[in-house]
Amino acid sequence: MRDSSVRELRADLQKRGCYEKHTARILFDLSISALMAAGGLVVYLAASGSVARTCGLIVWTAGSIGIGTNTHNSSHYATAKKRWVNELLTYIGYPVYFGLSATYWWHKHVLVHHSAPNVIGVDGDADLSPWFATTTDEVRLSSGMRRFFYVHLQRFVFPVAISLTLFSQQIAGYIHLARSLRSKKRQLAHGVDLAALLAHVVLTLGIPMFFFSPSNVIAFYVLRNALMSYAMFSVFAPAHFLSEASRLDKNVAQFDYLLTLTATTLNFRMGRLGRLLCSGLEYQIEHHLLPDISYVHYPAISNLVEQFCKSHAFPYRRYRWEFALWRSLSAVSNPCEIVRDASVLHWPVGAKGAG
Repeated sequence: MRDSSVRELRADLQKRGCYEKHTARILFDLSISALMAAGGLVVYLAASGSVARTCGLIVWTAGSIGIGTNTHNSSHYATAKKRWVNELLTYIGYPVYFGLSATYWWHKHVLVHHSAPNVIGVDGDADLSPWFATTTDEVRLSSGMRRFFYVHLQRFVFPVAISLTLFSQQIAGYIHLARSLRSKKRQLAHGVDLAALLAHVVLTLGIPMFFFSPSNVIAFYVLRNALMSYAMFSVFAPAHFLSEASRLDKNVAQFDYLLTLTATTLNFRMGRLGRLLCSGLEYQIEHHLLPDISYVHYPAISNLVEQFCKSHAFPYRRYRWEFALWRSLSAVSNPCEIVRDASVLHWPVGAKGAG
């Protein structure tokens, strides 16, 4: 019944023209982010004062996260009708610009995360063990120094560890790609991915060493990755990482796919600049239910999606971005229970979402 309801929702959106890709608008937004990144980098390299250089880094970081979120939509084939355009933009945004394997991203994010968000033991984004505990089960089953760390120290270490997010994703991506290239099931996409990652190394490390000392280039690359890690966390974490987004047992996730998506996902509100840089990721519920729809349509369809969720007793929640970000940062301070009873996830029909 619910599958047919989703089909009805999609059919309604199709009639409203919400499956139009708006490629020109998306590429315009991408160009704005790229200009911000380029301008910020030029200011950082050209300026001599610490204030100006810091401002350059901030603008560069903001533009870079805009590139990442925009091409994230391309990885869901939501930018253009032509498949190759979406894939080209994904390769440019992920392996070339961020040094993050595109085939790994398609597997880890598009395939695994979107099919089982916040499902413990499946979604790696929600499961940080053994490094950090986000659920009471992890704390309860730990002992010795690990338990002491979970209870007393992880809240202080976690904000620092966020800076390693992109590094860890890059390493996981390289491992995934290496295994794929050795596999008999390797595809052309893996070869393209490897070429794009080599281009990243040449552009971010190789060529700059002709103009700057190797130590300065490497130091900037480390700084770059740390800033990107915090920027990525500020955009992706407020949708899934705070304790209000349920962590689910595998059996509960198998019970109802749509309930899983809405119980583990939250929307957050941004200002005009934030909306540009998020490329629709502030509408995470819409994105998870309808990932192939262009983010240009999300504001217009949000009321329809909210009505759909409420009519089926699915949670539909939105928070201020700063509140959701703070709650995400404090998630390891207050580990939550793993939900094993699907009935507790349903909302009363007509219930209002959080402010």
